[in-house]
Amino acid sequence: MKTSDFFYHLPEELIAQTPLAQRDGSRMLVADRGSGAVAHRMFADFPSFIQPHDVVVVNRSRVIPARLIGKKADSGIACEVLLLRRINARDWEALVKPGRRLKEGSRVIFGDGLLSCEVLVTTPFGGRMVRFSYEGVFEEILDRLGQMPLPPYIHEQLADKNRYQTIYAKEDGSAAAPTAGLHFTEAVFQQIKARGAEVASILLHVGLGTFRPVKEDDVENHQMHAEWYEVSPEAAQAINQAKSSGGRVICVGTTCVRTLESIADEDGTVQACSGDTSIFITPGYRFKAVDMLLTNFHLPQSTLLMLVSAFMGREAALKAYALAVKERYRFFSFGDCMLIGSGLIEHRE
Repeated sequence: MKTSDFFYHLPEELIAQTPLAQRDGSRMLVADRGSGAVAHRMFADFPSFIQPHDVVVVNRSRVIPARLIGKKADSGIACEVLLLRRINARDWEALVKPGRRLKEGSRVIFGDGLLSCEVLVTTPFGGRMVRFSYEGVFEEILDRLGQMPLPPYIHEQLADKNRYQTIYAKEDGSAAAPTAGLHFTEAVFQQIKARGAEVASILLHVGLGTFRPVKEDDVENHQMHAEWYEVSPEAAQAINQAKSSGGRVICVGTTCVRTLESIADEDGTVQACSGDTSIFITPGYRFKAVDMLLTNFHLPQSTLLMLVSAFMGREAALKAYALAVKERYRFFSFGDCMLIGSGLIEHRE
C-alpha cells in the first residue's frame, strides 16, 4: 500500500478552529461496515444506537500543558519543547524546535529560570531526551508555564482550555486530546447507561505514535512510536462480559481501538495489563475485540485514517470522507464525528 492511497482533498475552511458551544451539538456521519451505506445524524443520537449489554470504552487520559516556550541558554534564541512521554521524575521524551540548534548538551530556560532542561540525547524518531531542573512541584510549574498543545492546523486561541479535555479525563499524560471523547456530556452517559450498557474507562497516553505523520511512500515502512496504556481489572471484566453476553464493544476513539487490539486474544478476550503499544493498524488487519467505532475525521494520509480504512474498508472510508466534504462537515479535533459499525442504519431505534 502507498501512503498516497489514503489522500483526500479537504478545503481548509472545513477544518474546525473552535469547539461548538455545546459539546454534544456536533453532526455524526453513520457508516455501515457491511453495506457501505451512510446516514446523516447528530451526535445527540449516539445513545439511540446503544443496546443492552454493550460496553462503551473511553480513554481517560488527560492532556497536559505540554508545550513549553523558552530560550537557549547560551544564545537566547527562542525554543519550543513539546513533552511527549515521562520517563522518570525529571526525564522526558520530547520534540524540540529548532532541532538543528538543540543538540546534545544544549540547555533551555523557561520562565526566567523557574524551569530549565538539558538535552541528553537524540531519539531514533528525531526527538530528544531532556532532563529538567527545578525547585518545587513539576506539575505546578508546568501548569504555570506550559501551553495546551493544540494541533498546528488550529490557528484560533482556545478561550477555555478545558474544551480540549474530555469531561472524564483523569490521569495526566497526553500530548494531544483523544478527540472523539470531546463530544460527550454527563447527560449522554446517563442515556447510555439507561439503555442497559456499561461504560469502561481505559488509559492510553496520546503521544507521537498517534499524531506523527507518515513520511514513507510505502505504508509498511512507517514505524509507530510506542505509547503507554493501562487496562484495569474492572475495565477488562466489563469488556469481556459484554462479549459473553452478546453485546458489542464500542470504542470512543482510535486510541481505545489500538489499546484493545494490542491486548486482545484471538477470540477478543482482554486481560488487565499495562505496557507500551506501537500497533499499526492498516487495511487487511483482522479486528478481534472492537465491534463499533466512534471517531472524528482524520488528516489525509495519517495512521488514524489508515485505521479507519482498516475498520470499514479503504474505498468505503474515502467515499464517506468525500461525502463529508461535500456536505461540509467540520473536520479534525474540534469537528464532527463518524459512527462506524455493522447494521447501524437498518436497526437504529
